[in-house]
Amino acid sequence: MAGADTVGADTVGADTVGADAAAGPLFDIVVVCNGCTDGTAEVAARFGPAVRVLETDIPSKINALRLGDAATDVFPRIYVDADIEINAVGLRALAAAVGDGGHLAAGPERALNLAGCPWLVRAYYSVWARLPAVSSGLVGRGVVAVSEAGHRRIAVLPNVVNDDLYLHLAFGPDERTVVTAARATIRPPRRVADLLRRRTRASLGNAEQASARPAGETTSASARTVGGLLLSNPRQAPAVAAFLAITAGGRVSARARSRRGTVGWLRDDSSRA
Repeated sequence: MAGADTVGADTVGADTVGADAAAGPLFDIVVVCNGCTDGTAEVAARFGPAVRVLETDIPSKINALRLGDAATDVFPRIYVDADIEINAVGLRALAAAVGDGGHLAAGPERALNLAGCPWLVRAYYSVWARLPAVSSGLVGRGVVAVSEAGHRRIAVLPNVVNDDLYLHLAFGPDERTVVTAARATIRPPRRVADLLRRRTRASLGNAEQASARPAGETTSASARTVGGLLLSNPRQAPAVAAFLAITAGGRVSARARSRRGTVGWLRDDSSRA
């Protein structure tokens, strides 16, 4: 099993190696530092031979995923974003879901750590978490496990802005699953400006992959979807208004960037340690 830590934090390495040191090398851990300017590589290397560290000057997540893929032949394979925390129990549960469980892809339950987030951010995520593609799909989980057959489906990773949307769309509802025995802790942005950057990136990704979306597959916040959420819980009107404002701001920013040709990664630093 390979954990491709694609930006450079050591969130998966410490917990996983520590939990399994006595049992032997159950995980093939590959940490890919893509354009890191901090001490990530040195921290990951402290775990010794149990963790292999790859470094590249190219600040591209897709390139990091490709490098991680090329460095291992182990399946099931699990991709873990650098700013996500998940333990060894969760990794094993994901591996089982795409191994004997028969699914091609799997993601963990999502635990949002909203401590320190302003009201607008908390309000946005209270609505976002209820969207169908978010609540039951692979979008926004930061961890995706694939079987060997599932990996063949996504082996040729295209140069897309929104990689987790690509992974989500690669598998049908009956081919992917969310594993309740696995839990990933996600830290949303601590500043509204950083949330807007994330929304801009997501809007760019949605537009980029619109043609790949199967008929009936909704991955963005349509007026009908959000209206249904509001009707089911009218007291959430202020949060819905905040969600719509942030979403609209991201879409406007994405269109402006597309016109200027300045599509970049739009990294959020506020949620990182």
